[in-house]
This record gives sequence, structure tokens and C-alpha cells, in this order.
Amino acid sequence: MVERKEKKTDEELVRLSQEGDKRATEELLLRHFGLVRGIARSFFLVGGETEDLIQEGMIGLYSAIEDYKGKGKSFKNFAYLCVSRRIIDAVKAGARRKNSPLNEGASPLVEDEWADSALSPEDLLILNDDRREFRQKMSGVLSDFEFKVTTMYMDGMSHAEICKATGKSAKSVDNAIQRSKKKLQDVFKK
Repeated sequence: MVERKEKKTDEELVRLSQEGDKRATEELLLRHFGLVRGIARSFFLVGGETEDLIQEGMIGLYSAIEDYKGKGKSFKNFAYLCVSRRIIDAVKAGARRKNSPLNEGASPLVEDEWADSALSPEDLLILNDDRREFRQKMSGVLSDFEFKVTTMYMDGMSHAEICKATGKSAKSVDNAIQRSKKKLQDVFKK
């Protein structure tokens, strides 16, 4: 007669992992990879790939394994929260890094932050052209409201801050961001 192993719960695997059992850690990472992939696919990283977001999500999952304390919460819900936050932080950071020169109105040639830059004058002109081109693509594809909300979001504003600044509901702001992501993904895939 073949003996069947009982499948351990997430919480049991977390406890074992926190005690140093590497197989338990691997099991949790494999078990929740689909969760990470699903969350990552719902976001758009300017200048990045879904794989980059999956990697960030896996880091969030690993942190969840290390930080989970139980206290009445299921590990899966805690992991979902940690993974989502890590991916959102990566998207916001990516948007700030990649698009801050694209979203600012003044020429980088006269800005103090560029004064000590190792970029050549030609690189600065190309950056300025890229910024202009990106804003033109955005404004050509997005509605005025979507453009405004997306610009605020890429500048690192939270949904609540955008709602307050625009006077719109959270649902309206979230819908605008989701529509913008879809439209921009379509434009930049071409």
C-alpha cells in the first residue's frame, strides 16, 4: 500500500521556513507563483517587462514568508498584500525614474539637477526630444482626464491624493488609470 503524504498548510510551511527549512520556502514560492504572476499581469511598468514585475512580486512573497506572524490572518491574504505592495512600489518607482524628465515642463538644459550630469549635450537634447514625444503620444491617446490622472500617478501621487486634486471619486480615478494603462500598453507595443 502506498503511503500518501498530507499536504501541509501554508501556515505550517511558513513556520518551517522561518525555522530554516529551505524546502518549505521553495514549496511556498512555487505554490504562490501563480498569485504573483496574476498580480504582476494587472500592472504596467514603463520601460519594463511583466517579468520584472514578477521578480519584484517574488521578492514581496519571500518577504511575506519571513514576516508572517499569523494573528488570525491567512498567509495567502498576507502574501497577496505584500506582493501587491511590492509591485505597486516598483511601478511607482519605475514611473518616477523613467518619466520624471518626460513629465517636467522645463528644459533639462537649464535645470540644476542636470548641471552635474555626466550626460553630453547631445544626450540631453535626445532626452528632451524623448520627453516631448512621450507626452505627445500620451496626449494623442488619452482623454484630458486620463492624461491628467496618469501624469499625477506617474509622479508618485497616491489614488487618494489624485482624488483630492481632481475632485473625482476613487472609482473614477482608478478607472482612468486602468484605461490609460491599457491604451499606453497598446501604443508602446507597436
